[in-house]
Amino acid sequence: MTTIGIIGAGHIGSQVARAAVANGYEVVISNSRGPETLAELVHELGPNATAATAEDAAKAADVAVVTVPFKAYDAVPVEPLAGKIVIDTNNYYWERDGHVPALDEGRATVSGMLQEHLPTSRVAKGFNHITAADITVAGSPAGTPGRRALATASDHADAAQLVADLYDQFGFDTVNIGPLSESWRVERDQPAYVVPQNREELVANLAKAERAGAAA
Repeated sequence: MTTIGIIGAGHIGSQVARAAVANGYEVVISNSRGPETLAELVHELGPNATAATAEDAAKAADVAVVTVPFKAYDAVPVEPLAGKIVIDTNNYYWERDGHVPALDEGRATVSGMLQEHLPTSRVAKGFNHITAADITVAGSPAGTPGRRALATASDHADAAQLVADLYDQFGFDTVNIGPLSESWRVERDQPAYVVPQNREELVANLAKAERAGAAA
């Protein structure tokens, strides 16, 4: 059984954990406050879920999900994630994270910065442009007319494919944006951000995206 290590147990992390357990995965989940604070969530998730430290969740993971506030991304364990696919759900909110000039000016991407922090991992964008509650209720079987679509991006084809497979299991179509350098198209304040959309609508919204600093 594949183990998904989840680093961050907020709204998105908890919902990804619920969807993962429902689809037959083992989950090891962590937060910044310690495993004992996750007892209620783990009890809800059932026998295929355990709580751990971030380090131990990273070690246990066959695949990891990083879903911490962007300002904390550089605290994500590096060595335990070496050689592993890491799904990044992060978004940049300068009001919470503080201003990052490289992001404000469109010279970097959130997931690209995580990839730089995790040079021996294969990072893919995922689950960043859907409200947490929708992760477990908005999916539908493959082939359903108007099936909701979500985007991914990665510099590694196998990482993007893993996200696509996970999306499909959770009930969503996939649009692959391409490399992490294009992942800004699905982030905050862009047309595709937290909007229910099918594959064709998502493709159109991605094309409408305008990057910060592009006119400078």
